[in-house]
Amino acid sequence: MARILVLDDVADAVKMMKRILESGGHEVFTFTDEREALDFLSRSRVDLAILDIRLKKMSGLVVLETIKKNHPVTRVMMLTGHPTAETLHESKRLGASEYCVKPIDTHELEKKVAAVLQGENV
Repeated sequence: MARILVLDDVADAVKMMKRILESGGHEVFTFTDEREALDFLSRSRVDLAILDIRLKKMSGLVVLETIKKNHPVTRVMMLTGHPTAETLHESKRLGASEYCVKPIDTHELEKKVAAVLQGENV
């Protein structure tokens, strides 16, 4: 299965996604701090990064851009509780494979993760 990084500033959201993804057999690395997540990525490879757009210190779009610059083959899913056409367009322009609206249920998360890992857009 895949190595997945989850970055969200809400600890409960991170825990929920970790539980769901690990039950699907994935190895999951969770972060609530952007710098810690980027530092981890500088030392370790992941197949997929799941990023919230609204974070504490920087935008998830900045994290997306950094990941794609340094790790272009890493797939990225963006999550947001505040969807806009602008963030959707910018996410896609920066290389996100998927843009999901919170709250995301277990079935939808599993389906979208599987599709992104297979190189599909849902």
